[in-house]
Amino acid sequence: MRVLISTLVALLGLSGCERPPIDAVQHGYRGTGMAQIYNPRTTELIAAKQEVPVAIPSPGSDGPRASQTFKNVQVLGDISAAEFTRLMVSITAWVAPDQGCVYCHNPANFAEDSVYTKVVARRMLQMTRSINSQWKQHVADTGVTCYTCHRGQPIPSAVWFRKKDAPYGSNFMGDKAGQNTPDPTVNLSSLPYDPFTPFLLGNENIRVNATTALPSGNRQSIKQAEWTYGLMVHLSQALGVNCTYCHNTRSFQSWEGNPPQRVKAWHGIRMARSLNNEYMEPLTASFPDHRKGDLGDVAKINCETCHQGAYKPLYGASMLKDFPELKEARVAPTQVAKK
Repeated sequence: MRVLISTLVALLGLSGCERPPIDAVQHGYRGTGMAQIYNPRTTELIAAKQEVPVAIPSPGSDGPRASQTFKNVQVLGDISAAEFTRLMVSITAWVAPDQGCVYCHNPANFAEDSVYTKVVARRMLQMTRSINSQWKQHVADTGVTCYTCHRGQPIPSAVWFRKKDAPYGSNFMGDKAGQNTPDPTVNLSSLPYDPFTPFLLGNENIRVNATTALPSGNRQSIKQAEWTYGLMVHLSQALGVNCTYCHNTRSFQSWEGNPPQRVKAWHGIRMARSLNNEYMEPLTASFPDHRKGDLGDVAKINCETCHQGAYKPLYGASMLKDFPELKEARVAPTQVAKK
């Protein structure tokens, strides 16, 4: 009986561990622990999400502009009518393949704005162009399209809402401070379950420890460190990597000797924060109540929204090269002639 109990306890203890085989890939100098750990079983599932759809051949940029051919074209009026039509067909396949054009348009009058999703989609197109033109420090020339996040779904599979404050524990425990409430966001750990509001909506400092000793200006708190760890757990899950993908094992805090991915991540965090504040939050009044969170806020962006388990969205495949009209607004032909 004791042997059986001991075996069950051992199995329970190992249940949280990865079962072999596990692949270890060297990611830095030998002997420094700079390695990435991959599970072939989960890697296979993630790879299935990264398939890129075949692009419709480009009709070229010649011909009348979309704004001259169609009514109420407020964002993509600078591209040709043929490009505009191809892009609309593609967006339907990327975002609402089952619903079709009526997901954003009134079938009786495509030009009107009575369907809220059209208003949202217009702003999302502006956001896409902004990412591709203003955030190259993060997306480089690979860029993004609507498919990067949506993957054939009207709502991206990974978005976040502000969470209600966790209920107090006993009077003895006091304020839980957002902790000890297992949540998938932080891999069911005791870390604060909402690391997004302070960092991807607010502008809190991402800190684990201070650079000076007490009491000389040390304002970094344990709570900040726990928030930071929660965000780092999210990054690890969102990209399918472990800590050494961005950090040097010698010193996680120091920027010296870190892989270049840490700089990319630095820009990515600020990009997500900017997009949430400039594009998502201002759309709150446009969304119906059933599309909002418990606190009445709109869905927002985090790292998983684009990455979905891969170190690079779509494993680095660029759909933007087939849809250059999503890079940035083009100069109208009449404006070119005036120069």
